[in-house]
Amino acid sequence: MYLLLSIFLALILGYALLLMGPMVGGFFAFAIITGTLFRGLYLLNDIHRRITKDIPKPDPVKEAYENYLKEKESKVQG
Repeated sequence: MYLLLSIFLALILGYALLLMGPMVGGFFAFAIITGTLFRGLYLLNDIHRRITKDIPKPDPVKEAYENYLKEKESKVQG
């Protein structure tokens, strides 16, 4: 239902932009498309921040220390 309403509203908006002429209509069309793209990028960035916040970042110092302990244990045993 919302898809059909969106298509109908886009049709009316496109027709109105055509009636305004190439300068005014083109300007508004460019503003609408650019605004939509920036809003999409903002939402993608927000989703990315929310997803990556849950995943802890690896600590290179801790990993190096654990590798050192493993190597030390293997030398003592072997």
